[in-house]
Order: sequence, then C-alpha cells, then structure tokens
Amino acid sequence: MAIWIGTSGWSYDHWQGILYPQPTPVSKRLAWYIERFNTVEANNTFYHWPRDVTFQHWYDRLPPQYAFTVKASRVLTHFLKLTSPEKSINRMAPGLTALGEKLGVLLVQLPPSLEIDTERLEHFLETLPRDWRTAIEFRHPSWHVERVFEMLDGYGVAYCVMSGAELPCILRATAPFVYVRLHGPDRRHLYGGSYSDADMRWWADRIHEWSGQGRDVYAYFNNDGGGNAVRNAETLRRFTGLIDGEATELSGSQDEVRSEDRKPIELTGRA
Repeated sequence: MAIWIGTSGWSYDHWQGILYPQPTPVSKRLAWYIERFNTVEANNTFYHWPRDVTFQHWYDRLPPQYAFTVKASRVLTHFLKLTSPEKSINRMAPGLTALGEKLGVLLVQLPPSLEIDTERLEHFLETLPRDWRTAIEFRHPSWHVERVFEMLDGYGVAYCVMSGAELPCILRATAPFVYVRLHGPDRRHLYGGSYSDADMRWWADRIHEWSGQGRDVYAYFNNDGGGNAVRNAETLRRFTGLIDGEATELSGSQDEVRSEDRKPIELTGRA
C-alpha cells in the first residue's frame, strides 16, 4: 500500500533557505518541492479556485506517480456550508479531472461553526463523484459521533484524522485510505511548534498499522512556521522508510514543542 507524506502548501516566503535556495522565484518553488516530497496538499485552492488550465499546468509539471491533493473551495465549505453542493462540485470537476491519475485526495474542511447536520452531510456525500478520493475534516466536536462515521464508511469517504491544539485526535478509518493532517504539537496555538522524534515515531507506527490493513495513507503537516512542516515531514518519511538514512540537514531553528500527550481517542472502523 502507498504512503504519501508531505506538507500543506509548498510556497511560503519563510521557507526560503529552508526548502528552496534563497532567493527562489515563486514560479520555481514547486520544482524544488517535488524534489523532496512525493505529495502535496494544495491550500491556495481553498481561498481562490484556480482556472482549469492551472490544473493542467500542475499536471504537466508533476512527475509520474505523484499525489496532488486539493483542498476544496471555501465557497462550498464555509459560505454554502455544504448546502446545494452541485454547483460547487461542477465548478471543481474540470480542474480535478485535469489532474488525472495524479489527483490525490479532495480535502473538504468544514468550519468550526458548522454543527452536525446529517441530512446535509448525506446529500453532499450522495452528490460527490464516486471516483474522487475525498476526506472530510470536521472542526466542530458535534460531528464526532457513530452515525457520522457510519455514513462516511458507507460512501467510502475518509474521516480526516487530526493532530493540533484543541482538536480531538480520533483514529478512525472509514475508507480504503486514511487521511491525516498534523497541525502542530503546540497545545495552545494551532499550527504551532515542531513535533519531536518521539511523536514522529508514534505516528510512523500508526501509519504502518493502517498500511498493514491494506490502506493507502496520506499525511500532511500544516505547521509551516519556521519550516517546521518541512522538517517534520522529512523525519516522518524517514521513520516510515520512504527515504533511507538520515534526513537531509535543514537550516533554521527548530522551535520544538513536544506533545505532552500523544494518546488519541481510538474508535475502530468497519472499513
């Protein structure tokens, strides 16, 4: 089974001298990124859905056997809050289709203000094309109930496993693949801190468990400050065996914040 580990986004000014040489034009950053990671989670698509031709350009620039994951437009998730999803899905379809076999997962991140609504969720799940690998990140705690997990399971949509401040870490697999977002170990600030080696070994064990169940695994680091996401992703790639030997030495400070409690809530899925 395939293991895909990367970062949320690839173009950050503060990654100059960490991921890519300084100075590197914005247009060249993706080329440097794909030399190091076999997947990326595109976050800019959340704020502004690109033209269809942009997806074709990404496809042409990516190497074979690459997983380009895309975050759904906030029009669908934060403005419409999944209501009447048909227009948004039709808007996204040409771009996602242009990625062809290099499309990883469509990430649907719901806003923290959106409370559980199973009828709304079911209509959205029914509308989704079956050939899209889709993961949903629920930010309001009311969604973390058995009924929702069963619905995701029935449609083969992944529950997004989360790690981050005030976010429940629930190990639940509801699809033939597992999707993990690591927002940082700082317990006070989302997207803050750098995961320790002990944290990374713990996550590597979880990834191997899921892989051993016959599931593909996608994991993305969103703690971009100080280049922490880059370092943590390379460490996890090394601990899972994706790269041999020691991780490449990276410049800059670690600003490490150890997680005090890595024990998640474990719920066994049927998928």
